[in-house]
Amino acid sequence: MMKNNEKRILNLWELKPQRLAKWESTPEGNVVVLVPKFRNPLFAKWLMPRLKKPNFRINLDEVGSSIWRLCDGATSVSSIAAALKEQFGGRVEPVEDRIHRFLNQLERGDLISTGNTGVNKSEITT
Repeated sequence: MMKNNEKRILNLWELKPQRLAKWESTPEGNVVVLVPKFRNPLFAKWLMPRLKKPNFRINLDEVGSSIWRLCDGATSVSSIAAALKEQFGGRVEPVEDRIHRFLNQLERGDLISTGNTGVNKSEITT
């Protein structure tokens, strides 16, 4: 067991991101993430059914769509990086920085979970 003054360090490459938002595919094969306009249960119950478009639609590019599809809760970030390098080659370089920033944005928007609940972002190493 850790002492209170010890910091827990997580390795980003071992995390297994899991999608939390609904999504759909476009005819071109890209992903559109559907984000509810209201997350408050009261607003969701009363206002969302009355809206023509209850969700914001976030259109991902080809690389973002590939990352999103691999965020299944079973694939590690290092495996996602390897798959991107194989699929896109030099177009995704620097892949490590690109994945880190993209996953950080998704997690801040509550669109994915990396399973590191209760962990300060400064405790994650790349």
